[in-house]
Amino acid sequence: MTVRELAEKLNLDICCGKAGLDREIQGGYTSDLLSDVMGNAGEGNIWVTLQTHKNIMAIASLKELSAIVLVKNYKPEEETITESESEGIPILSTSCQTFEITGKIYELLKEKTNGQ
Repeated sequence: MTVRELAEKLNLDICCGKAGLDREIQGGYTSDLLSDVMGNAGEGNIWVTLQTHKNIMAIASLKELSAIVLVKNYKPEEETITESESEGIPILSTSCQTFEITGKIYELLKEKTNGQ
């Protein structure tokens, strides 16, 4: 499943990084602790967090993540937007709480994997 497909299915707002919407999602990781994500997220994961500062882009780029989903209608800071556009890593936003959106993403990815 691509980031674009996920955004459409879950009605996620695309904040920035539109050039990366066709990235394939290989899995997901949910955490607000940057060192945890750096140590445990996998390449191609979509990352669910409430962090909005530019350091999330450094982690996303280092780990080659497919996208970042911000919860509770959080929006990325200006410096974060600039980095997202530069790296081509989309940042999406949802009104959902972390638990809820993580479950929805998990179910969609599981459904996609089982359907292939």
